[in-house]
Amino acid sequence: YVAAQTRKWSAQPGLHQNQILLANLKKATNTVFGRDHGFADIQSYTDFKKQVKVQDYEGLKTYIDQVVEGKPNIVWPGLPAYFAKTSGTTSGTKYIPISEESKYTHFTNARNATLSYVHETGKADFLDGNLIFLSGSPELDVVNGIKTGRLSGISNHLVPGYLRTNQKPSYATNCIEDWEEKLERIIDETLPANMTLISGIPPWAQMYFDRIIARTGKKIKDVFPNFSVFVYGGVNFEPYRAKLFDSIGKKVDSIETYPASEGFIAYQDSQREEGLLLLLNSGIFYEFIPTETYFSDNPTRLSIEEVELGKNYALVINSNAGLWGYSIGDTVKFVSKNPYRLLVTGR
Repeated sequence: YVAAQTRKWSAQPGLHQNQILLANLKKATNTVFGRDHGFADIQSYTDFKKQVKVQDYEGLKTYIDQVVEGKPNIVWPGLPAYFAKTSGTTSGTKYIPISEESKYTHFTNARNATLSYVHETGKADFLDGNLIFLSGSPELDVVNGIKTGRLSGISNHLVPGYLRTNQKPSYATNCIEDWEEKLERIIDETLPANMTLISGIPPWAQMYFDRIIARTGKKIKDVFPNFSVFVYGGVNFEPYRAKLFDSIGKKVDSIETYPASEGFIAYQDSQREEGLLLLLNSGIFYEFIPTETYFSDNPTRLSIEEVELGKNYALVINSNAGLWGYSIGDTVKFVSKNPYRLLVTGR
């Protein structure tokens, strides 16, 4: 079902993107940001570009600060379901809103990446074993009534019940703040388990593997003989690839994902084709700025149907969590247009 739905929306990229833009604008028309930027008068992407400029977190900060203060209807109706707390290089701590509408996409798209793998390869035995999602603590703070934490911790709350029975580690272990202690407890819990899928950002996965090898004297393939799928994302994988697979000791299939606090952007939908499938029906309207024009006074802004293969673009999002003209600081390059697949060239 998921594969069929994916084929359907990916065959009509412009249609779905235009529908998302107009739906998001309509929903946010009566927000403070929507009124300030004339959302009620916007009928097209051309109109939108005239009304809303591209900006980074600093550009949206006066609005986001009001949301953090607990004021509703600022960038999106009501208040966010969560704040994803991130560390910015220029803005200090960032509070990225995650709305009721956007929150489920963070888990659903991770699930769909796995289902795409099963559909293409026919391999599903790993779903009967134990899986681990190496993540931050799921314990969240509350900022003016809004639950706040790291994205990986928030994502733990979105895992459905049908997966919790074979998910590692336990909730209590996952809540341990000290990483060294937490890692030892994770290993205590997973060593006797039938681990078949391991997921996490590459540096955390490497630390996990290193500790297991140090404790057992064995490669990962000998500790977890049924381990067959590695899911990763969040950082550039290439600096970690050789050591990670050497630690495992055998070839395992891998699924790359492209999650960000601002939204789940893309995932690897094929083991045979290059690139990550851009998620064009997931509540985000994307814009692309050729990197050579990014710092100009009037940068070129392109919709999905205007991009070219092999060119570097700065990625801009307009989301169903209230991020408008938001440059997330990443660059991408398209390697396919049917469907639209990309490589992340800078994070």
